[in-house]
Amino acid sequence: MALAYWCILIVALLPYLWVSIAKASGERFDNREPRAWQSRQTSPRSQRANAAQLNAFEAFAPFAAAVLMTQAAGVDPLRIGYLAVAFAALRVLHGAFYVLGIAPLRSLSWAGGIAIVTWLMLLAAWHVA
Repeated sequence: MALAYWCILIVALLPYLWVSIAKASGERFDNREPRAWQSRQTSPRSQRANAAQLNAFEAFAPFAAAVLMTQAAGVDPLRIGYLAVAFAALRVLHGAFYVLGIAPLRSLSWAGGIAIVTWLMLLAAWHVA
């Protein structure tokens, strides 16, 4: 189960990677008003990195819940771990594709991630049924 927990940590930290790229890709960052600063950015890379950050925050809760659900349901920890690694890898790719502006691969990696979250939740439901 430790593998899946490490993946939760990695996925929880991904938004901060993308926001760091957003801040480094625009004009000099102003920490007094970070949201207003971001809204003024015209750099496509900064805008895409910020969008990747927001999407990463949105994806975290369902993923963490799915891992904990499968654990609580007694699903095989190795299976949970492999799915968690696949999700984490897809989320890293998703953010990279977002920042690079490769929309088709970004969407494909997003779809793969949501499929894994759904799979984990279904495993939990089937295991306790």
